Amino acid sequence: MQPTPASLPRLIQAIAAVIQENAEAVTALDQAIGDGDHVINLQRGINALVLQSAEFDRLDWAAALQKIGMTLMTAVGGASGSLYGTLFIAMGKAVRQRPFNLQTFAEVFAQGVEAVKQRGRADLGEKTLLDVLIPVAKTLRQEAAEAAPLPEVLEKITRAAEAGVESTRDMLAAKGRASFLGERARGHLDPGAKTSQLMIAAIAQVLAEEPSATPT
Repeated sequence: MQPTPASLPRLIQAIAAVIQENAEAVTALDQAIGDGDHVINLQRGINALVLQSAEFDRLDWAAALQKIGMTLMTAVGGASGSLYGTLFIAMGKAVRQRPFNLQTFAEVFAQGVEAVKQRGRADLGEKTLLDVLIPVAKTLRQEAAEAAPLPEVLEKITRAAEAGVESTRDMLAAKGRASFLGERARGHLDPGAKTSQLMIAAIAQVLAEEPSATPT
C-alpha cells in the first residue's frame, strides 16, 4: 500500500520539534553572518503547516505538496519562503499522475531542488541550503536507482545532509547578507543549510520508525 498525505502531520510535528530544540544555536549562527531572523521566519511557516495538518489526508500528493509550498511562500516570506515554497510547488507539479514510490519521490525531489537552484540563481558551493539539498537529492536518486533497503537509504541521506552542512563552514558566501562579509563568513555554518539538515534528519528518523509512511 502506498503512503498517503495523511502521514504528513507526523513529519511536520517532527520538523517543528527539531527546529525548536535547535532554535538558539541556529539563531546564533544567523546572527554571526545573517539577519538573525531565519529561525523566527521558518517557524512561522512551520506553525502555519501545523494548523493545516488535518487537511492533508483529504488531498492527493500533488495537491498536498502544492499547498505546503503556497503556505511556506506566504507565511515564511523572504528568501527562505521563496526557496522552500518553490521546492514544494515544483514537487507538487512533478508528482501529478504518478505512482508515489521511492523512485518517483527521488525524481520529484530532484526536480524540486533544480527549481530552487533556478529560483535562487545559486548552486553547490555558495554557502546556502543548496549545499545540503543537492547532495541529498543526488544520494536519494542513486539509492533509489539501486533499490537499496530503506534503512540504508535513510542513513545515507542523513549522512549526506550532515556532510553538506559541514561543507559550508569554510565557504565564502555568494548570496544574501553573508556575501558582504567576505572572509569573515568563513568558519561559520550556513544557518539555512543547518535548518535544512535538521529537518531532513527529523524526517528520516520518523520514516525509519514508521515505514508505512515511507514511499517504497
